[in-house]
Amino acid sequence: MRIRPAASGTRRESPRRHRERVGRRGLYAVFFLNGMVLAGWAPRIPQVKADLHLSDGQLGIALLGVALGSVPAMPAAGRLVGRFGSRVVIRIALPVYASAIALLALADTLVELTLALAVLGAAVGTLDVAMNTHAVDGERGAERPRMASFHGLYSAGALTGALLGTVAAAGGVRPGTQFTVTAAAALIAAVPAVAALRPVGRHGSEPRPGSTARTRPGLRGRLCRLSLLGLCVLLIEGAVTDWGTVYLADSVHAGPGVSGAGYTVFALAMTLGRLAGDRVAARLGPVRVVRFGALVTGVAAAAAIAVPYPWLVVPAFAAVGLGIASSFPLVVGGVGRQYPDSPGPAVATVSTTGYLAFLAGPPLIGFLAGHLGLRFALLLLPTLAAVAASLAGLLSEDRTARGPRRPSPVRSRRRRAETAVASTAGTGTGSSAAPSSPSRAVRRPARGHDEAGVPMGSPASWSRARKANGLVQE
Repeated sequence: MRIRPAASGTRRESPRRHRERVGRRGLYAVFFLNGMVLAGWAPRIPQVKADLHLSDGQLGIALLGVALGSVPAMPAAGRLVGRFGSRVVIRIALPVYASAIALLALADTLVELTLALAVLGAAVGTLDVAMNTHAVDGERGAERPRMASFHGLYSAGALTGALLGTVAAAGGVRPGTQFTVTAAAALIAAVPAVAALRPVGRHGSEPRPGSTARTRPGLRGRLCRLSLLGLCVLLIEGAVTDWGTVYLADSVHAGPGVSGAGYTVFALAMTLGRLAGDRVAARLGPVRVVRFGALVTGVAAAAAIAVPYPWLVVPAFAAVGLGIASSFPLVVGGVGRQYPDSPGPAVATVSTTGYLAFLAGPPLIGFLAGHLGLRFALLLLPTLAAVAASLAGLLSEDRTARGPRRPSPVRSRRRRAETAVASTAGTGTGSSAAPSSPSRAVRRPARGHDEAGVPMGSPASWSRARKANGLVQE
């Protein structure tokens, strides 16, 4: 009985690839849930403010709770990831984060709301570091860009959460009811997501329990420059997110619909840019993507400031979002590749710096706008884009922080050949006048030309030198 070979289209998937695909889908779900849960809170802020009878200053104090919780939690999360592994931290942080949104439904005073937001901020900060580290390990094991697509799912989740929150507000649903339903749905979705996660990395990048990973002191300067690159990108994103609609409404004098469309096209452009960012980075390289994107962002931001007309500002915001879409994911991925021994603390450093910029950027724009005007304050955006373009070279694969640069392969082969000839001469099989030490077995001629016109230092010259030393028979 003859067995016909299976068609190529029906070839079964290997168990290892199946596990990797399942784990990748689980991580996609984690990124999506991270964006969806927190984004559902933003459309309900006005209703929560009215229900608790808060003033603008009191609301500002409450909103600081997210920063007060997340900023200290991120460095601690980096140490936890280095000790226990990113998968373990995700499996704990995601259920806590999904449950923390329900605490907002129980807040009846300013203090309770601030504490609830602090817990939510600590949970999201821990989850952010752990999931980015896990994505970095998976990207390094797959040897292809994936970080931008993970962040694209985060952006898609944020758009979904904001849309659901807006629909709930328009339908008269109480904020507490929405937060409770969101927590229940996120907890149900988190169970299969965290169960699908697998240890990632080809060379054991998932740390062993009980191990710690720290950044070498000599590499901290480079990590600071990479953090500055992430700071510039996220500060631009935060400024457009919080001040884009205000600029369209107050400085450009656009209507409410057009002002809202400015942020909508910006968010959509960022989502689409991140979903396509991996393919673009694989084709052009991360340096070109970040540098060209920063230049597009700078030109678009300058055009929106110089020509304050709605028909130009709205497309310019879309160009800004498209330009910076893949930049921060590529920075995080580059940090993970360049610091393979300590990806958790390195990712935590970049994430903490970027998150601080995302939070501190809008108040900085507001301070400058209060003294110099909003249009002048937004000139900070093209300046930051220029700085990001100048720092994009830090993502080059040839300038990794793993150690000193390796010698040229051609030079290494030549050195091995000379060592082999020297060792042969030392055994006495060649001329009786063989040199006594390997370093003097073959004298490499100086640069120039010998009496026969052969360029010194070339392979032909080395061959002549070996014959002259009696190491090669004529």
